[in-house]
Amino acid sequence: MWLLKLNWKSFSLQSINAQNPRCIPLALFSTTPPGPSPVLQELCNAISNGIGSLDDLEASFDRFDASFTSSLVSQIIDSCKNEAPTRRILRFFLWSSKKLKCKLEDDDFNYAIQVFAEKKDLKAIDILVSDLSNEGREMKAQTFGIVAETLVNLGREDDALGLFKNLKKFKCSYDSITVTAIVNALCSKGHARRAEGVVRHHKDKILEVKPCIYRSILYGWSEQKNVKESRRILREMKSVGIMPDLFCYNTFLRCLCEKNLKSNPSGLVPEALNVMMEMRSNRITPTSISYNILLSCLGGTRRVKESYRILELMKRSGCSPDWVSYYLVARVLYLTGRFGKGNKIVDEMIGEGLVPDRKFYYDLIGILCGVERVNYALEMFERMKRSSLGSYGPAYDVLIPKLCRSGDFEKGRELWDEANRMGVQLQCSSEVLDLSITKVFKPTKKDDEVCTMSRTLVQEVKAVANGNKNKKNKNKRKSAAPS
Repeated sequence: MWLLKLNWKSFSLQSINAQNPRCIPLALFSTTPPGPSPVLQELCNAISNGIGSLDDLEASFDRFDASFTSSLVSQIIDSCKNEAPTRRILRFFLWSSKKLKCKLEDDDFNYAIQVFAEKKDLKAIDILVSDLSNEGREMKAQTFGIVAETLVNLGREDDALGLFKNLKKFKCSYDSITVTAIVNALCSKGHARRAEGVVRHHKDKILEVKPCIYRSILYGWSEQKNVKESRRILREMKSVGIMPDLFCYNTFLRCLCEKNLKSNPSGLVPEALNVMMEMRSNRITPTSISYNILLSCLGGTRRVKESYRILELMKRSGCSPDWVSYYLVARVLYLTGRFGKGNKIVDEMIGEGLVPDRKFYYDLIGILCGVERVNYALEMFERMKRSSLGSYGPAYDVLIPKLCRSGDFEKGRELWDEANRMGVQLQCSSEVLDLSITKVFKPTKKDDEVCTMSRTLVQEVKAVANGNKNKKNKNKRKSAAPS
């Protein structure tokens, strides 16, 4: 499902810039921008590259006491956040808070919390949020949104809700921004029922963002694969005058298909087509994403005929398949041993002028190697090179070891030399080319015959067992019949 994950982030709360821009005077006779101050450079170096314990690190800060100002705090954190361990950054910020006391601004506190939330450092978040409350500082709405999302993603939805209920302690108001933030965070991990509880208590705050709230809750129920509740949300949207859009129907379609994939595979196609018919009746045209959701689930049950039929249906209905559609059909064809038809589908896609992502070729080459069809994998690699996509390294890393372990060291060496001529950096070791190191596995004809005989024997045993079972059932019915 990696290709079909809906773009949930596009419906999440937009970032709000909480920091006021600081004006920097321009030099009158020079266009060269001023470089970083020596104090900033030395502090960043101590945090990122310093040696010793956290206590040693804090002791090294004391020599900057006289020249240290609050304006440097956020700059230093921003410079070190991608290099230094979060514990060293936290110790620096706590030292800054102790030294500067009331001179440290709320914006600096909020920025530090955001950085630690993005780094998923729960300990640092707990410490700074507690300090924020104890010092009577203000938490920005953007900061709350980032912290709530991090807490829910790490399985601490109770803490996220607790923080939301106590926003007044942080001088943060309950408005459409904070309510939307907690609803989005909860629904992103499927906590739709708890999100609906928040909405019920703050109905007056969401009047301007109702469509966004409904989308979030629908997504939350779909994450649980709860078709009944998802359908209820769609009906409720219509009842309040909000027509579900393409995102809503695709979300519901994904929920329905994934539910049927587990519990009712035979209902995949008819029920999905019914949803698409409903979409058209509401003047919403299903797109390739809609069909790809269905194709992905059909591939999960190895339903080859239905997959092929849906691809043809897309063309007849005026919805042009994209490269993902062709990938999903080719994938299921290769996995079920229909290599000729799979190649035909790939060539058809190329003939249509579609240029797939590199992952299209990486995945299909990996599948063909996995089902022991290296010759077809090499043909796929040639198609990839003809498309001039570049980044061939992962394909070489799969093909070279596979060829050598299959005994074809000559072809493996040929690909190795080809990659070196092209300047491709390989991850696989050159040892795979050494016959004395690499173990070669080739299934013999005798092994194939034994496997075939075993499968035939199992099928015969099942047939006999089913026949005996049917005879017993007939005898039971005869004995139960009235004389």
